[in-house]
Amino acid sequence: MDAKEFIQKTVEDHPVVLFMKGTAQFPQCGFSGKTVQVLKACGVKNMVTVNVLEDDEVRQAIKDFSNWPTVPQLYIKGEFIGGADIVTEMYQSGELQKLIPADVQA
Repeated sequence: MDAKEFIQKTVEDHPVVLFMKGTAQFPQCGFSGKTVQVLKACGVKNMVTVNVLEDDEVRQAIKDFSNWPTVPQLYIKGEFIGGADIVTEMYQSGELQKLIPADVQA
């Protein structure tokens, strides 16, 4: 499976996926950490994170896949939502909370 197929399968198979630098437990950039905090504030308990620092192919492929130049990238129910700034703005407006499936919340 190549990197693009891996990304496609991951976003299709999991309701909330965050492609980020580091892990949810140990983010390796401020934007990734902020996005994890926002998702936790929304009550998300069951999300998949992909550490793009572990695989250069995935790191480049996710940018091509979404046509978005930066990481982190949030996908909900297979749909690209955005990066840290967009996710934060959506959270502040209440829009993000409406998108999150109930089965991934505590």
